[in-house]
Amino acid sequence: MKKVLLLSTILGVLLCIACNRMNADVAHKNHEKSEETIKKSSKTLSEEFKKYWYAGHAEITSYALEQVRYGEIRKGTAALIYVTEDFLPNEQVKADNSNPKNIPVLKLNATKKFNTGIYPYSIMQSTFYPVSDNQHAIKVSSSIQEWCGHIYAQLNNRDKFDITAHSYFQNEADQNFSLDKAILENELWTKIRIDPDHLPTGNLAIIPSFEYSRLKHKEIKSYTAKASINKNGTTTSYFLEYPELKRNVTITFNTSFPHEIESWTESFKSGSGPTAKELVTKATKIKRIKSAYWNKNSNNDSTLREDLGL
Repeated sequence: MKKVLLLSTILGVLLCIACNRMNADVAHKNHEKSEETIKKSSKTLSEEFKKYWYAGHAEITSYALEQVRYGEIRKGTAALIYVTEDFLPNEQVKADNSNPKNIPVLKLNATKKFNTGIYPYSIMQSTFYPVSDNQHAIKVSSSIQEWCGHIYAQLNNRDKFDITAHSYFQNEADQNFSLDKAILENELWTKIRIDPDHLPTGNLAIIPSFEYSRLKHKEIKSYTAKASINKNGTTTSYFLEYPELKRNVTITFNTSFPHEIESWTESFKSGSGPTAKELVTKATKIKRIKSAYWNKNSNNDSTLREDLGL
């Protein structure tokens, strides 16, 4: 009897080891296939693109902000910081070292600062989008800080969109869930800079920006939206309309390369029927510079903030 039990245990261990090896082999093959797909789908970057985005500088643009919050317009500032970097495909963080397996991305850090009465708001969204423009953003994160507390949400692009969210609000406290892949509003701001001629249009399923979802306490999921483009000489406007959310977003950028974003608006209706009130958030460019800002951290460099109007 003891021998039978011992043999059963040994067989179980061997089967477990074999299964683990098979799973590891499958995972390794899937990873190699994923990397091969990325390489095959990568498009050739123009010399114009490489000269602008791979010169060792970030593009920093400051904006005068009129932000709707609690039914009123709040004056503040916003900034869009675009920079290219290498990204690790599995860990989905910035790569410290050069490696052929790294994914080149265009990163956007979008920030807002404004006050609501006595207390301040600070918002930041980060999007990491492949310059190959062959898949969704690899990662999106968002954080909101104000005196009541803070909120954080992160999306990782894996087999599905894996989302982790934390909030001081009871109904949003700690969440881990997955979504089927859809267009991300956050990624459209980076796609504009890479290939605006192929922005998605028509009736689409779009996941709204994390900033909007958290400020308005809306479920993070895809909503039906209609997207359109209007070229007006030197500038082009990309328009998103979300009927269910009663929300519209317009991003205006320069038609010619490098397609810098000049302004944007976000409007939504409060209430329903003929008495519904439309509230509009606006951001208008103050100044744009190219700078290796990560090296500009001495007290003497603070003059650059004055130049940007921040």
